[in-house]
Amino acid sequence: MKKSLIILSVLALLFVQTPVLAGTHGTNGKVTAKSIGAGALSLLVWPGIGQAVNGQKSEKNWTHALLGLTGVFRIWSCYDAVVDRDGGVWENRI
Repeated sequence: MKKSLIILSVLALLFVQTPVLAGTHGTNGKVTAKSIGAGALSLLVWPGIGQAVNGQKSEKNWTHALLGLTGVFRIWSCYDAVVDRDGGVWENRI
């Protein structure tokens, strides 16, 4: 009985349809000297500074700054600033 419930649960999760939110996909900009400097600021000083240098929305800047309390987010914020991304989702994963 327990095995059949587990198998049923796994199959239900495999076939569940999740909605895709339109308009949340990020778009990459160009890598420039300014964006490389912004990435360095996000990595070395504090996440969110690089996004502010690139002229992103204040909501994105604050989100990066608050999530910068985790050490791992610095790497993502650096990448986000280097490619000067607009939007908040990377390949519909985050």
